[in-house]
Amino acid sequence: MAEKLSTFQSENGTGAKARRPLYTPEERIRRDSTYWTFVQGLLAPIQFLIFLGSLYFVLRYLFTGEGLETANQSVVVKTLALYTIMVTGCIWEKVVFGRYLFAPSFYWEDVFSMLVLALHTAYLYAMYTQTLQGVELMYLALAAYATYVVNAGQFILKLRAARLDQEAKLREQAAVKNQDYQGVPA
Repeated sequence: MAEKLSTFQSENGTGAKARRPLYTPEERIRRDSTYWTFVQGLLAPIQFLIFLGSLYFVLRYLFTGEGLETANQSVVVKTLALYTIMVTGCIWEKVVFGRYLFAPSFYWEDVFSMLVLALHTAYLYAMYTQTLQGVELMYLALAAYATYVVNAGQFILKLRAARLDQEAKLREQAAVKNQDYQGVPA
């Protein structure tokens, strides 16, 4: 965690703690040039749409008692989509950060992703072994979905942080350019 913090001089001259940028310049180049960034950007909204549809079927079963088979199938499809995005995400992380999981920039997101995977996998196990059935199985699906929503939120916050990092870098570069031009006679 200490490696993520560095001290810098703020505009008012006080030392302040700042987090390490999400990407180094080299990582940003790798992120922007790899096909896997596109794949992740495509799969994430697809998985979210599958999640919304499946959530509808799960809740419909819980409220009406109808459509258990459809709800089960939708959770299986959602879980397969999750596995797909996790595998491609590991490849993306390897290309960008040099490791398949737990890169410092995405450490906690990856940790929480393991819980998401565990709950979705537990659902498949419980369904196929009939350890849980009906309402109990749907409650497990809802627990898996709740962790998915938290994890998706983590990644959305990271995307926002990356955008803010980039904007700050561009403002800094513009300020340096502006200072350089102020000394040039007109």
